[in-house]
Amino acid sequence: MAQNNEVYKSEVWVADQEDGTYKNPIIYADYSDPDVIRVGDDYYMTASSFNAAPGLPILHSKDMINWKLINNALPQLIPKDTFKIPQHGNGVWAPSIRYHNNEFYIYWGDPDFGVYMVKTKNPNEKWDDPILVMEGKGIIDTCPLWDDNGEVYLVHAWAGSRAGIKSLLTVNRMNAEGTKVIDAGIHVYDGHDIDNTIEGSKFYKRDGYYYIFAPAGGVSTGWQVVLRSKNIYGPYERKVVLEQGSTKINGPHQGAWVETTNNESWFYHFQDLDAYGRVVHLQPMRWENNWPLMGEDFDKNGIGEPVTSYKKPDIGKSNPIETPAETDNFDGFGIGLQWQWNANPNVVWHAKLPGNNYLRLFSIKAPEGVPNLWMIPNLLLQKFPAPNFAASTKISLFPEEAETGKTAGIIVMGTDYATLSITHDKKGYIIKQTEAINAINGSEEIINSEKRLKTNMAYFKIEVEAPDGICQFSYSEDGKRFKKIGKPFKAQPGKWIGAKVGLFSISSQEAIRGGYSDIDWFKISK
Repeated sequence: MAQNNEVYKSEVWVADQEDGTYKNPIIYADYSDPDVIRVGDDYYMTASSFNAAPGLPILHSKDMINWKLINNALPQLIPKDTFKIPQHGNGVWAPSIRYHNNEFYIYWGDPDFGVYMVKTKNPNEKWDDPILVMEGKGIIDTCPLWDDNGEVYLVHAWAGSRAGIKSLLTVNRMNAEGTKVIDAGIHVYDGHDIDNTIEGSKFYKRDGYYYIFAPAGGVSTGWQVVLRSKNIYGPYERKVVLEQGSTKINGPHQGAWVETTNNESWFYHFQDLDAYGRVVHLQPMRWENNWPLMGEDFDKNGIGEPVTSYKKPDIGKSNPIETPAETDNFDGFGIGLQWQWNANPNVVWHAKLPGNNYLRLFSIKAPEGVPNLWMIPNLLLQKFPAPNFAASTKISLFPEEAETGKTAGIIVMGTDYATLSITHDKKGYIIKQTEAINAINGSEEIINSEKRLKTNMAYFKIEVEAPDGICQFSYSEDGKRFKKIGKPFKAQPGKWIGAKVGLFSISSQEAIRGGYSDIDWFKISK
């Protein structure tokens, strides 16, 4: 469901400087592999969502700087049964969003199943069910092109982990509806010699040239390549148009060329910041001799470098400050669009009833044999939103009939994770600070500290500090005096994603069924 019309302004990161300029990143959150289009006066963005559900976030802007999360185009990943279990690093890779014949299209490659497409006439509402456009292994980073001669094409890259080959770009023909690939494809660029791991392909046509924008050299260390040809199948000329150069913005690549209504060109891309994820930058762009020039050439080698701040795009009017939602007071119907589950959700995991100003998370039994929370599907998570921030919440635990075995809390999730939770035994309630180092490989969770609580309720807080994402846990029984607990934890990225912060409510296998936790609010603040 689309979000309400409230305007949200983050306390921890705002790109609009309110003086006619903006600072990068424009979104300091893990909207990996962003793609952006303009439709009339509106701009729409989507991004990779991998195994998280719902997937395919849809963001909207009027000025290219202030963005609102308005929808998720993919309520559940497909095949649905496959993604009932956490599939870390799999799922939705590098989508492209396009507008054709009054409809919005998103194409993405699932490295294990093939190329999917969803479409809609209204991006705020429900998107159509996914269509499998091309079945196959390792087909990723897909982008369509409706040519002016009536032909329809799809460019894509290859994931070496599945296809056994990478550093190739391939063009396929599609049917007129864009719902099915109709040939075996033709390779149009081989990057093995100078553009290893070329991927992230985006298709454009301008002034008779076909353009493929494609990053190479790796996620955190690479550069942005642009290829051009008068023929869809090449041969393509090559030019590097964006690199880190003398700046601190590593791996600037993979994104979207967007034109404003007055023909200004801009380029969105990401920067990989480890635990903070792949954050979104915006670069000025101009055309010279039918080649794009991005950012500014600080070191004068003919290749653009990313800017840290710049004048805002000229769209002819000013717009209110707005950022993707973070805090959730749980006072509406449903939970905020920023929340994602660790796998396809089950309706019995939570309840958010109209009129109840809290979220109820039921105590769901952990799958048998799991040593930690890495493979728990019902983790409710959102992205790190800024270099420095605090996440806080108030949780009450209701074990019902069970004497032991129910736990609820707050978590910083990655290949390592740490939690602060409330649990219980026959004597009463306990708060625990735990961690699982190397959780991805099955290490067991260990307790760093535990304290007795007087009641079944506590306030939880995590303070996160840059540049390393060091997390300090604290708790309070009255919401005023907070006590540090446990030890500092260094946040780690997940599989192709940044660290996430969020909530969980679980039961041991042995405990009697039942139990739940009530979450009064979840707040992101300074």
